[in-house]
Amino acid sequence: MSKQKLVVIGAGMASGRVLEHLTETAPEAYDITLFNAEPRGNYNRIMLSPVLSGEKTYADIVTHDDAWYAARGITCRFGEHVLQIDRGAKRVVGQKGAVRYDKLLIATGSAPFIIPVEGRDLPGVITYRDLDDTEAMIEAAAKVGKAVVIGGGLLGLEAAAGLAERGMDVTVLHLTGHLMERQLDQAAGYLLRKDLEARGITIMTQASTAAILGRDRVEGVLLEDNTGLEADLVVMAVGIRPETRLATSAGLEVARGIEVNAQMQSLSDPDVYAVGECVEFDGHLFGLVAPLYDQAKVVADALLGRPNAFVVKDVATKLKVTGCDLFSAGDFKDGPGREDIVYRDPARGIYKRLVIEGDRLVGAVMYGDTADGNWFFGLIKDETDIEEMRETLIFGPAYQGGTAADPLSAVAALPPEAEICGCNGVCKGTIVQAIEGGAGDLGAVRATTKASASCGTCTGLVEQILQVTLGEAFRMPTAQPICGCTDHTHEDVRRLIKTMPLKSQEAVWQELGWKTRNGCHVCRPAINFYLLADWPLAYQDDPQSRFINERKHANIQKDGTFSVVPRMWGGITTPDELRAIADAADKYKVPTVKVTGGQRIDLLGVKGEDLPAIWADLNRAGLVSGHAYSKGLRTVKTCVGTDHCRFGTQDSTGLGIKLEQVLWGSWTPHKVKLAVSGCPRNCAEATCKDVGIVCVDSGYQVGVAGAAGMDVKETERLADVPSEDEAIALTVAFIQLYRENAKYLDRPYKWVAKVGLDWVKARVVDDLEERARLVAAFALSQSIYRKDPWAEHAATRAESYAPLADLTLEAAE
Repeated sequence: MSKQKLVVIGAGMASGRVLEHLTETAPEAYDITLFNAEPRGNYNRIMLSPVLSGEKTYADIVTHDDAWYAARGITCRFGEHVLQIDRGAKRVVGQKGAVRYDKLLIATGSAPFIIPVEGRDLPGVITYRDLDDTEAMIEAAAKVGKAVVIGGGLLGLEAAAGLAERGMDVTVLHLTGHLMERQLDQAAGYLLRKDLEARGITIMTQASTAAILGRDRVEGVLLEDNTGLEADLVVMAVGIRPETRLATSAGLEVARGIEVNAQMQSLSDPDVYAVGECVEFDGHLFGLVAPLYDQAKVVADALLGRPNAFVVKDVATKLKVTGCDLFSAGDFKDGPGREDIVYRDPARGIYKRLVIEGDRLVGAVMYGDTADGNWFFGLIKDETDIEEMRETLIFGPAYQGGTAADPLSAVAALPPEAEICGCNGVCKGTIVQAIEGGAGDLGAVRATTKASASCGTCTGLVEQILQVTLGEAFRMPTAQPICGCTDHTHEDVRRLIKTMPLKSQEAVWQELGWKTRNGCHVCRPAINFYLLADWPLAYQDDPQSRFINERKHANIQKDGTFSVVPRMWGGITTPDELRAIADAADKYKVPTVKVTGGQRIDLLGVKGEDLPAIWADLNRAGLVSGHAYSKGLRTVKTCVGTDHCRFGTQDSTGLGIKLEQVLWGSWTPHKVKLAVSGCPRNCAEATCKDVGIVCVDSGYQVGVAGAAGMDVKETERLADVPSEDEAIALTVAFIQLYRENAKYLDRPYKWVAKVGLDWVKARVVDDLEERARLVAAFALSQSIYRKDPWAEHAATRAESYAPLADLTLEAAE
């Protein structure tokens, strides 16, 4: 009997494994013809990155060479494109002629997705899928220059690392908030970014490409925010799509990929099989090697008439990106009824997170130390009951069946030469000697040895050494941490955010050793404020780390409705504004309209679903949010001053309006209220505000740190100045100093009591250069954060306001 004819389209890793199984099991079963568009056979595409970086050559990654194909009698038609599959005549038409088949295997793989932007066809714009792409990048890198890689997934990062190794100045653009978001959570993505940046690669997240620039060849990339980047080479690595054009033109059933059954047969034709990245089975697409090799075994068995069936399995992703160890498995997204176990080692760049649902491990993400990854994957896959090992689970299999890990025992076991403080090179023995010499608390150890005096990340270790060495004499420090997520105080965190520097929430969680994955309702709002206050250009405000009132841009009431307070500059309004407020109150059936103590009008009882519409109506009348819900400027209360009052000494109303227009929209550690009184009679009650200005004949008396709430306190005199401009500058500088240094949720009077008014005066009044810096820093922040949230949200569809479900950040308010 003559052999059956098998035609294979595509000489990739999946079809290569099919040929291995076939020719090893039944070498005489088929007469095989292999087409490949590339002028070569099967090679290990996973190893293209080492080829790009120069660690390997093409010869090192060849899987099947010419001799391999020849020994198995396989007819190779390499460098030849297939033009048509003629299922009626059962033949494949190539550029150099047709060949008949009894069985056909389609293994066309995937095609890179090309962003449909202007300039995508310019010379110098390439994808990263095969050896030709790799060689093109190597050729470009030989000329050095600048490369822009679009896409922060695995392939994009490998391309970036390889080009950087060859001396190019590389920038990676990634559309979402962190790298490899499908495989990694934010914490692991942060660590990956940190490692890549340490290799000299620039990472830009939330970066959307608008156009690729150039005339005869690529010269640059333009982003949607109008940022321009120079580029001699642009690599597109934004994703792949199953290559199904041949299958579609042949009339096979194609959805996202070629649809097949469990034997990898096309649903349209039992003599046509498909394997690899071009396949869709039971709604799934496949891009990792493990399932592709499973498919290859099934195809080989099917071609030999042997029973077998492909099954979709959970896949663990253990990746090596440019020397960075990554592992993820299962479902690590947040969800109801789930809890996290998190382990961080900032000094070694290690992060581990386990996601537990009930008594089962459902997800795992690791960075830096992935040795136990397969063990965790087995627990996920087998749905193992982990209840008995919950306390030690994060430490891996070596700790199971024993006692819970005791951090004090681990510290006690450290040898004297173990380095504790990397910044200052302080070992355990030096710290113990200092403690035994009388350094009985953290401050004394810092003063004696400098341990934990720099970045502070070893503070916990130093305290544990204190506890082990002093025994019962040890007393925990009185300073309270922010919350149970960390041992750091607000003051420590503020200092470390500035000095390390830390410019994202994930940087804080990892570098400061947070005990939870991403904080809690107590610490997240504080960290969010500290970051936006210290790094306005680098950090993007996180709305989910704000209290409900700030997220909804209105004050929630006890019945679940909201109050809306339009801003009235300095307490001044007009008949048109009042009509607009009255119309809104009628239209939205507002039950209560009240004049506030801050000279504003409050619309109480607005339904959540009506908020966007009432904002839009008030906006059209020229009214903006009064931020009556915010940790920021609330109101500037004024009297009528010289405009109408016979006792007024200065234009208090005008000054109040100027101050409000300068300060509105700013975020501060707590709410801030101002007042300007036109004379010492003080009708605006300026002497019990956060900042209060009293006008006198000679100018302006600026007071700060007053209070009129649960605590009643008169302002303290900051300075007397002769002009409005100086009064405004002093006020802005004081607010910025408060923003930069105060503990979150401390009102100005509490903060001034801690640092002392003399300390404030030295910086705001006496040091003119520092005052100018503070004013400039405040202006920079305002250029980014001063916006009307009502206007931003009014144009969008009314979202579902479910206030009772959003109270997770209310407890600390």
